[in-house]
Amino acid sequence: MRRLALAVLVAFLVTLLTFILFHNLPGGPAAAIAGHHTTKPQIQAFIHENGLDKPLLTQYRDYLSHLLHGNLGYSFKRNQTVNAILAEDLPKSIVLVGASTLLALFIGLSTGLFQALRRNTFTDHFLTGASFIFYAMPDFWLGLILIDWFAIRLHVFPTEGPQGSWTEAFTQPSGMVLPIATLSLTSIAVFSRYMRSSALDVFGQDYIRIVRSKGASTGRILWSHTLRNAGIPIITLLGLSLPDLLSGAIITEEVFNYPGIGLETFNAAVNRDYALELGITIIIAIAVIVGNLISDLAYSYLDPRVRVT
Repeated sequence: MRRLALAVLVAFLVTLLTFILFHNLPGGPAAAIAGHHTTKPQIQAFIHENGLDKPLLTQYRDYLSHLLHGNLGYSFKRNQTVNAILAEDLPKSIVLVGASTLLALFIGLSTGLFQALRRNTFTDHFLTGASFIFYAMPDFWLGLILIDWFAIRLHVFPTEGPQGSWTEAFTQPSGMVLPIATLSLTSIAVFSRYMRSSALDVFGQDYIRIVRSKGASTGRILWSHTLRNAGIPIITLLGLSLPDLLSGAIITEEVFNYPGIGLETFNAAVNRDYALELGITIIIAIAVIVGNLISDLAYSYLDPRVRVT
């Protein structure tokens, strides 16, 4: 309950911050949204129509009321509601980020366990070096390398992601390979390093020695005794890495021209579409808060010794 109350408080502070940012736009919110070439009478009419001449406390109360009713604002640049834009593009990003996260988790955990079993061997050192390379590599640079090799030189995959609805990610899977690979490779490096370290700590515990002395097989030791305990820090890491995944998706979607929420964020910043930018900020902030809350609850569930405070 304390964690849930803290999550609500953080969400409230995010709304307050976005409201403050909105009212500190260059030239004022009306001029910034309507455009700097708009005449003064038009700006005054815009201020009156949108209630920007009301007291700030009243405006913030109305802003909170709109958010609680699911109204994220209106994009005058696109002549659409922010809700309509997000309803079209958010599922595409969920498919991209979801697929890359699941792939990174599966490969990263498996690689980390494999390295822990073969500690200080050539294979362990090789995979460690590869993970450091991918961890240090920026998303946009890795994406450009993949495009150069697999799209331009080898002509195996297209240079951009599917351009239609989110269902085209399944009907045109070849277009999703390079964007998913770009996000996954950097995440695999992180998950594998944490899993290797955590698994080595578990291998040194007394209960693992006891299970080994009883003649348990390596597979049983891994899946029944090691994975659950060694995977606990990964749950926290997964929640904390959600902002990195979302920010990485912004760069990746721009590189591959994938029409998801990341590309919308980039275009909104370039086109000064402040209403859309702030609406996306709210959605990403709520996603991060929920992700961290779920990771906290999952942590205490997987390890009853831990009591989240």
